[in-house]
Amino acid sequence: MSGAKLDIARGDVSGILGAAKPIPWEVAVRGKITRDMVEELSRIRGEPDWMRRLRLRALEMFERQPWPNWLPIEGSIDLESLVLYAKPTVERARSWDELPRELREYYEALKIPELEAKVLSGVIGQVDSGVTYESVKKDLERAGVVAMSMDEAVKRYPDLVKQYFAKVFPPEYKFASLNIALWGGGVFVYVPPNTHIKLPLELVILISSAGVGQFEHSLIVVGENSSVEFIVACAAPVFTGVSLHDGMTEAYIHRGARVRLVDLKNWSRGVIYFGNNRAIIEEEASVDWLSGSLGGKVTIVYPMSVLRGVGSRATVTSVALANGPTWKEEGAKVFHTAPHTYSKVVSKGVSLNGGTSVYRGLVYVREGARYAKSSVSCESLVLDERSRAYTIPHEQVFEVTATVTHEAYTGRLGEDKLFYLRSRGLSEEEARSLVVLGYFHDVMVNLPVEYVSVFNRAIELELSRLGGVG
Repeated sequence: MSGAKLDIARGDVSGILGAAKPIPWEVAVRGKITRDMVEELSRIRGEPDWMRRLRLRALEMFERQPWPNWLPIEGSIDLESLVLYAKPTVERARSWDELPRELREYYEALKIPELEAKVLSGVIGQVDSGVTYESVKKDLERAGVVAMSMDEAVKRYPDLVKQYFAKVFPPEYKFASLNIALWGGGVFVYVPPNTHIKLPLELVILISSAGVGQFEHSLIVVGENSSVEFIVACAAPVFTGVSLHDGMTEAYIHRGARVRLVDLKNWSRGVIYFGNNRAIIEEEASVDWLSGSLGGKVTIVYPMSVLRGVGSRATVTSVALANGPTWKEEGAKVFHTAPHTYSKVVSKGVSLNGGTSVYRGLVYVREGARYAKSSVSCESLVLDERSRAYTIPHEQVFEVTATVTHEAYTGRLGEDKLFYLRSRGLSEEEARSLVVLGYFHDVMVNLPVEYVSVFNRAIELELSRLGGVG
């Protein structure tokens, strides 16, 4: 398998990433997912034996677990048709000038070099299955922070990685097992105790073409009384055909630490996305999840927060734009297992041109989690008769002192509002864009202003697709 190359046709590209340019692969592996394939992947990557065994155990779970019957997809995803490991020929760069021009233009279209210079403490860039760019500020290294590609961390920090890898999110369902068996790329971040990283770290993930299976795996470990913000930005050019992103982010947040995890997605129409994201939060620690979703064929992501320590906290905020024949399912799972824990979930979805937005969530309060508090708020805006919005909350409360609330609202954009905006000189497309941007504004203001500008521009481009809005 090693050294094989596949030539996959690339379609025309439009939108924020500009024109498509082929990214050649040094190694490409596809076919039936077997023990031999998984062992070959581990050999190609030069991994230690413990990681090979971990992959094989996950493969055994994958083979035993049933295919999820809740997926909004007709039939199964044909995994054998995908390139399951695609390593670019690009050498890993430490500066943008070292990257090939065609790849650098992708990053420039996303304004990543500009963002790195202004608001980031480090950037790691992944294309398909391989990391192609890695740059972290020197002051982080001097403070004892580890921030590097996951494949490098497995070799350089094996004891630390083994302690947490696949322990926060074990192979407990089909797509988690698949990720652990086939993972490639992702980031390892370790923040030692009493260390505060002022500027975010970012992982930028690109899928270069149709027919690719991407299995990024990131692990974030934050020591006591420390803080960090980690951003995952996903994008793909427009291409014909289906690709799969089955990613995973594990976070272990020690006592008193504060962590912010941001997940921004701007996919091509053909991408099926599963986000397997989970955090374990110890005493007096907190996690803030923020998810923004554009594009894609199917998006399913509901980050899980396990409030393990007394006084631990979690907030989950998601915004999703379902434009055209797409299914956007964003939500949250929160497990209150200790006293005086707190969670807040806010979800906003917009559906138009036949799109479907879904909130699906679970709040679980264990007996003994005294005085736990949780609030869930779901809002949906439907812009036409062909589109749909659903709210599917689930609550399991076994503690009488707990307070759990849920509220949901679904509304339609009235013609009177559009008429008023058009009377002010706006076109219908501009009017709808203004409404959607305003609807998301109170959530997006939590991002740095540079990211708000990029995301707003991506929303405007998304609303101009499929022959315009309305």
